[in-house]
Amino acid sequence: MAQYDPQAFTRRAFLGRGMVLASASLAVPSFLQRSAFAMAQPGTPGVDDNRVLVVVQLSGGNDGLNTVVPFGDATYYRVRAGIGIAENAALKLDADQGLGLHPSLAGLKEMYDEGLLGVVQGVGYPNPNRSHFVSMDIWHTADTDATGEGWLGRYIDHQCCGYGKGESGTPDGPAPDANSMPGIALMRTAPLALEGVKSKPIAFETPELFRWTGEDVHESLAAPYEALTGRGGGQDASEGSNADFLLRTALDAQVSSDLIRKAVATRPLVEYPRSELAQQLSMVASMIRAGLKTRVYYVSHGGFDTHAGQGGAQGNHARLLQTYAEAMRAFYRDLKAQENDTRVLTMSFSEFGRRVAQNASGGTDHGTAAPMFLAGPMVRAGIHGEHPSLKNLDDGDLKFGIDFRSVYAGITRDWLQADPKVVLKGTFSPLRVIKKA
Repeated sequence: MAQYDPQAFTRRAFLGRGMVLASASLAVPSFLQRSAFAMAQPGTPGVDDNRVLVVVQLSGGNDGLNTVVPFGDATYYRVRAGIGIAENAALKLDADQGLGLHPSLAGLKEMYDEGLLGVVQGVGYPNPNRSHFVSMDIWHTADTDATGEGWLGRYIDHQCCGYGKGESGTPDGPAPDANSMPGIALMRTAPLALEGVKSKPIAFETPELFRWTGEDVHESLAAPYEALTGRGGGQDASEGSNADFLLRTALDAQVSSDLIRKAVATRPLVEYPRSELAQQLSMVASMIRAGLKTRVYYVSHGGFDTHAGQGGAQGNHARLLQTYAEAMRAFYRDLKAQENDTRVLTMSFSEFGRRVAQNASGGTDHGTAAPMFLAGPMVRAGIHGEHPSLKNLDDGDLKFGIDFRSVYAGITRDWLQADPKVVLKGTFSPLRVIKKA
């Protein structure tokens, strides 16, 4: 068999062939090992890596009006005669404002009563787009043109990688710091929100799949990777070369895999529901408990495109909300048992809400403004903003009152301790959703 030359592999070939993980060699140069073992080392100087953001994406367009129920508004029952949540069923948040939670959100109501939940009402953006894909990209990029890298990718680039710290946030900063950490998504593919210019997220659905699988495909793939990682010995891996890049990538991936799989194998401190979302959050809690230096985690809960048979207090939407609330409740119980709850802020959002009136199929169609939820002991608990009017509408849709980028700005400035102007590529008034230290 011909001897493989690792310098013959290009970056495109490496990534395209899916050569992701293999055992790291102890013989590789030290400047390569510094990159690989950064996950287990102290964080970047000047960055408080004790603070973690977890994003929960409610995919499909969650019906905000049946989530935060305006039971004090007669219009709500007139236009939702078949799916409205009865006043006596709603979990009361504010009797004076006539607002309550869907009865399936009992787990969130407990968190609200304990001062762990902030409800941000009427969140949206100008000239809303009702396409799932475009609107989600707008939320991910923090750009109404839905262009550019992700807002959290920019944050990691700027705060953790030193990229974009030039004048006005221009992309002239140094290369990623050896101690930087990518975002982690518990999804098949990484969300755009985590994609940066320099930083690239880790994404996996199950820890069993987050490993080098080349040998599972064909045994012949073992030899080139072993040569690539230096186990064949004698490679010229000068810094900046293709071999340097390939070795860095291989070692980073291997150490990431080892640490993550070891972390999520640890039994959680509380019992979680058996839903997919709960298992995602359980893995996030395990990685936090294991001391990974990741500052941003991303999970997703889908199925919210309820055009037909949505139901009211019972039905498909009720089950989706119950799954979400129970997973969140278990997550914060686990974090508290770890004594990590004060470190972790959770932000939940959906790409848009639903139209005010129900449709002929007993469901709701794509709409605009909807609530966001922020959870954790650091949150300014309670209701933020005014509930959108059900009479002063924009062609049958709610008018937003709070730009979602103001929520992002408040989280970026007051929790992630970064410059919102750089991260969001614009000036947005930060919403005070985090308690003062």
